[in-house]
Amino acid sequence: MIPRYSRPEMVKIWEPATRFRIWFEIEAHAADAQAELGVIPKEAAAAIWKARDVEFDVARIDEIEAVTKHDVIAFLTHLAEHVGDDARFVHQGMTSSDVLDTCLNVQLVRASDILLADLDALLAALKRRAYEHKDSVTIGRSHGIHAEPTTFGVKLAQAYAEFTRAKHRLEAARAEVATCAISGAVGSFANIDPAVEEHVAKAMGLTPEPVSTQVIPRDRHAMFFATLGVVASSIERLAIEIRHLQRTEVLEAEEYFAPGQKGSSAMPHKRNPVLTENLTGLARLVRMAVVPAMENVALWHERDISHSSVERMIGPDATITLDFALARLTGVIDKLVVYPETMLRNMNKFRGLIHSQRVLLALTQKGVSREDSYRLVQRNAMKVWEEGKDFQEELLADQDVRAALSEDEIGALFDLAHHTKHVDTIFARVFGDA
Repeated sequence: MIPRYSRPEMVKIWEPATRFRIWFEIEAHAADAQAELGVIPKEAAAAIWKARDVEFDVARIDEIEAVTKHDVIAFLTHLAEHVGDDARFVHQGMTSSDVLDTCLNVQLVRASDILLADLDALLAALKRRAYEHKDSVTIGRSHGIHAEPTTFGVKLAQAYAEFTRAKHRLEAARAEVATCAISGAVGSFANIDPAVEEHVAKAMGLTPEPVSTQVIPRDRHAMFFATLGVVASSIERLAIEIRHLQRTEVLEAEEYFAPGQKGSSAMPHKRNPVLTENLTGLARLVRMAVVPAMENVALWHERDISHSSVERMIGPDATITLDFALARLTGVIDKLVVYPETMLRNMNKFRGLIHSQRVLLALTQKGVSREDSYRLVQRNAMKVWEEGKDFQEELLADQDVRAALSEDEIGALFDLAHHTKHVDTIFARVFGDA
């Protein structure tokens, strides 16, 4: 990813120097296990570990690869330049994918840990703002049209619950992709003992892959990137909600507009939802990795190389982008400017229309058929839409309605508290007793 949408900690995971360092650790741990089994001299394993302080020369490895056309061989050649004669004991019984796949999974696990920390920060911001606006009554909308009242805190509680699910899914995806394969050319352990794989897996914080071919099965990676795609979609869902609320005609909430910030090169009055619009775009980029990851599952026989170029791109791009997007969304929520008075003003724009369901239900409770109740309520509601009438006044003037409901009964149906009486229950379900 370009620096504009990148954060250093995640970027570092995917830098060539980090990758070569992980390759070295895999090879060195494998050498330790081979030495314990008596396959190579213990002195050779110790000699290999002396290269731990080497700053691997990325340019030199690239230079060797330009000749060999093979990245792992280029690395091993460069490693031999530092280890000396004992380098002949490196990579005993292993195949390139043992190194590449184990390394990729180490990187995905480390990336997951950053993303999980990002989610924790977002959840903390959502919880704080949800309690802040627990009782800030606002209109709920379906199809973009006024429906019934809710609270802005409930909106944020919904997002909190969704990102809690995202965290659980990512934890599961992390566990699923945290496997290690050191099993040889076709995964049969013909030239390397399974004990080596177990040792490397433990040393690298992974678990042994139960059965590999030449590669770790790519259904694991498909699930991982699909999970990132779902998280990105949740980001977009909340970003779009904020974008809608910031529209001039609504303006119930808006992104923080910093001193000195400019909204338009042409129109000095503009305050645009640039951060949440950006998040919508970034979500598309993360989801872009999902289909290629799924197509990587179907490799030829024990392995082909069609997945390799895909993963070299989607691994860094998807994790770096999602890391940036989660951090950006956390900042948006943390500084989101909320206008409760505007929420109330917008809610009352159609003069009581939002209470139509309560009137409908009250009529049915009085013995009026549902069909007739709907007809009575709708004919008065249309006068509000079309003529700007007051809904309660129209109901009071409708003799068919008054035949079933008294003035006091109609008035009671317009109490906002009816719609917020279970907010505490919702918050208890989402946040527990906190």
